Amino acid sequence: MKNLMTLVLVLAVSTMSFAQKNEIKAIEKALKISNFANAKSAVSAAEALMGNMDDKMKAKFYFLKAKALYANGAGTDKDVDMAIATLGELKNHESSIGKLRYTEQANKMKTEIYNSFLQKANEAFNNKNLAVASKAYENIYKISPKDTVYLYNAALLAAQNNDYETSLKHFVKLKNLGFTGIKMNYVATNKESGGEEFFPNEANRDFAIKTLKTHVKPENRMEESKRANIVKNIAFIYVSQGNNEKALAAIKDARDEFPDDNSLVLTEASVQIKVGNNERAFKLFKEALKREPNNPDLNYNVGITAMEVKQYDVAKTAFAQALSLKPDYANAALNLSFLEVDKGNAMNDEMNSLGNSAADNKRYDELRSQKSELFKTGAEILEKFISNNQNMKNADIYNQLANIYSALGETEKYKSNKEKAKQIEAGN
Repeated sequence: MKNLMTLVLVLAVSTMSFAQKNEIKAIEKALKISNFANAKSAVSAAEALMGNMDDKMKAKFYFLKAKALYANGAGTDKDVDMAIATLGELKNHESSIGKLRYTEQANKMKTEIYNSFLQKANEAFNNKNLAVASKAYENIYKISPKDTVYLYNAALLAAQNNDYETSLKHFVKLKNLGFTGIKMNYVATNKESGGEEFFPNEANRDFAIKTLKTHVKPENRMEESKRANIVKNIAFIYVSQGNNEKALAAIKDARDEFPDDNSLVLTEASVQIKVGNNERAFKLFKEALKREPNNPDLNYNVGITAMEVKQYDVAKTAFAQALSLKPDYANAALNLSFLEVDKGNAMNDEMNSLGNSAADNKRYDELRSQKSELFKTGAEILEKFISNNQNMKNADIYNQLANIYSALGETEKYKSNKEKAKQIEAGN
């Protein structure tokens, strides 16, 4: 009986080994004629027998599985992801057993996949197919995790395509990896085209200049850190998702790391506005303005937030400064004018509260005169702006002027400005 049991066991193991070999051969046969659907089916069948495969057969199975899933580049995104993961399993397996039978072929396959995805990504990007380009760059990173710049490209393109979940996942991973994107770029000018070209390393560029003599004007340029931009994108995606606490926490981490980065101050200010904290935003814009006093947009933003927190004198100074730095800054002129008109309108409550006594009538006339002067100042600001920008086509400027002249009772000026506004709005 004992001998019979041993014989049955041997027969069972032999049968199992025979089945494994048959399934492996089925994968090979299907791959030979590029029948990837049958190859995948055979992979599924063989996978059920993996627990009984020896190390040599397991290595071969991993390699064939990766080829079946990749399908010469025709595999689905999910299949290609699995193919890349399988090649990683193959390399780990052969490394652990100390026999590199398929590793070299796997490396060649990875290079082929890498190049095909790089071509796919570039073509999709040029055709503005952002989703395809983003996924292709992500796959390049999966094949070669040291090339984190491709994950950064994938994150940016996903964000541009409004795929914020994918973008956030990539940006958070880049942040946790400590990715900066800082690198040296090797540049030279092509003699024939006159355009600048980038080289993968200094040796290649020197070869083009000294040996091929096709390029001139070598230059080394250090790429700026992308880390602050990563954190800003994380923050803005959190804001778009309504997760303001995570957004502000992300910015705080970044500002702790880059205390002199003014763009982070502005990013926090923008987030604070979105969450309704105008007081904090106002202080942040003022902080940023100290670093860049001659930035017209910063001055304008200080003016806007100053209005929100009722710091009207600060707003007036900021708008005036923005306009002096950028004479065609229409919104700065509009808001500067609005401040004067608003001061005039603020007198309405007192004017409406007055009675019919001589003293009240006198006070009413005083207030009406002051209001008219403020309105006239508001009009003068816009008239001066128009005079300094003869080719300006901004309907809001003329509509504001029309409203002011209507309030002042200057009918002809009202009609003239209203007509100009209509012409601009009509595209004339």
